[in-house]
Amino acid sequence: MSGRLSGDVRLLLWVTASVLVIILVAAFLAPARGDYDYVPSTWNTGSAGAKAAYLLLAQLGYKTARWEQPAAQLSQVDAAHTTLVLADAYLSNVRDEEKGIADFLKRGGRVLATGAESALLLPSSSIKQADQIFSGLCFTTPQSLSAMGRAGKVAMPVPIQWIGRNAQVDQACGDNAVVVHYSVNAGEAVWWSSAAPLSNRGLHRDADLRLLLASVGAPGRTVLFDEYIHGERKSIASTIKGTPVAAIFWQLALVTLLLILSFSRRNGPIRALVSTPRTSPLEFAESMGALYGKAGATDVAVGAAERRLMEFLHTAGGIPQQTLRSGPEAIAAAVAARFAYTTTDLQVDLQAAQEAAHAKLRAKAALELVRRLDRHIASLRARMRDSHAAQQNGDKRD
Repeated sequence: MSGRLSGDVRLLLWVTASVLVIILVAAFLAPARGDYDYVPSTWNTGSAGAKAAYLLLAQLGYKTARWEQPAAQLSQVDAAHTTLVLADAYLSNVRDEEKGIADFLKRGGRVLATGAESALLLPSSSIKQADQIFSGLCFTTPQSLSAMGRAGKVAMPVPIQWIGRNAQVDQACGDNAVVVHYSVNAGEAVWWSSAAPLSNRGLHRDADLRLLLASVGAPGRTVLFDEYIHGERKSIASTIKGTPVAAIFWQLALVTLLLILSFSRRNGPIRALVSTPRTSPLEFAESMGALYGKAGATDVAVGAAERRLMEFLHTAGGIPQQTLRSGPEAIAAAVAARFAYTTTDLQVDLQAAQEAAHAKLRAKAALELVRRLDRHIASLRARMRDSHAAQQNGDKRD
């Protein structure tokens, strides 16, 4: 076997290498994508992302980390010295997380939640749509003397407002409460109507930065940015769930299978197809069978089975031809006398075989009749064999 690659293999390798080069060049030289990612995730470097807040808090003395597990796992953290940031959650079922977050607050934890979905994760939350439509950002009015109220005028979108009376309002836009905080057992919950103040775009404003620092607590605390609520999962399988990656994988698998089949078909051993010669007995039998089947000649098959039985009765059973031509009743009586074969089925089957010569049977009924006639031959042959064996044993005893 030659060590050189065939022309098809070289062509496939060249095409694969060319595609990889094009992908790499496009990846490095393609223009930057538009700023269309609005998720306040610590992985997002766009204007709406929270990566700047994640890195800045670490530089200011906080211990920052990404939380990528269900809220029930918060039981493993030191709640009294930890702040959990829920920036605009979009979970399909927020109720799965609500219990874990409530337990975290009861143990002395601090939660900063932003947006409508995140508010649903807080105990005793109460929100509704804003009373007026704001065409852009609203610069809030401080409402309390707390650190969050003293942060100053914060640039805040106002899609929703807090209406519950159990919370201290710290910032408002008109009559809409947009920054509040309240105690939950030993813990504290803080809510903003939007994650804009902690976004990469919002942190350049001093008031927004002061609001973030006042909301997460004093330096030295651990700040967990919850990425689980943004769809982040620890396992690869859970991360790609719901994405087109699985569909792409199956498409690539199908293309690979087609390439393998195409290559192996063109490069496999070439062998002539086996063709049955027309002089073969098998070919003759198949042709005749197809011909009889097309004609519906069931009487031919039944007649052949009847002749086999008659020939056996004459040659092996010694029944005269005159008796065999006398009719089913006489044949059955002669067989009963000769073989002690007293079944009534033989006469019935012989009668049916004679009638089949004049009345065309269905294929299934004809096949069953042929089988019954052949079973009579087998039964009579077995009786003859048993009788012969018994006679030999008797001679030996004598």
